[in-house]
Amino acid sequence: MGIEDYGGGQGTQSDVLVVTTNDAPGYRVERVIGEVFGLTVRSRHLGSQIGAGLKSMIGGELKGLTKTLVETRNQAMERLVEQARARGANGVLMMRFDVTDAADVGTEVCAYGTAVVLAKE
Repeated sequence: MGIEDYGGGQGTQSDVLVVTTNDAPGYRVERVIGEVFGLTVRSRHLGSQIGAGLKSMIGGELKGLTKTLVETRNQAMERLVEQARARGANGVLMMRFDVTDAADVGTEVCAYGTAVVLAKE
């Protein structure tokens, strides 16, 4: 797996700026739209579960599960951006991820934040 398999986030061409901070330097908030979120639930793959079980006995990174979680977080963030865009926002402030088990059959990942309209200063 290459470095792109272990990370995510926005590309440089996105029309919705997503930041984890209270504000975005160089921009002013013109209007607060409100909370937005993107949610996805991924089931566990039997093969990766078996591999993870074996790997946990000898230690080390669970690369298959790492890749799945990265893909899941990226999908949740894409859905967050889609919702923000649909509500007229061009920015999301205070973006966070929440990850939980979903009824022992998968992993729920939620990306959430505050949708805003930003203007360049």
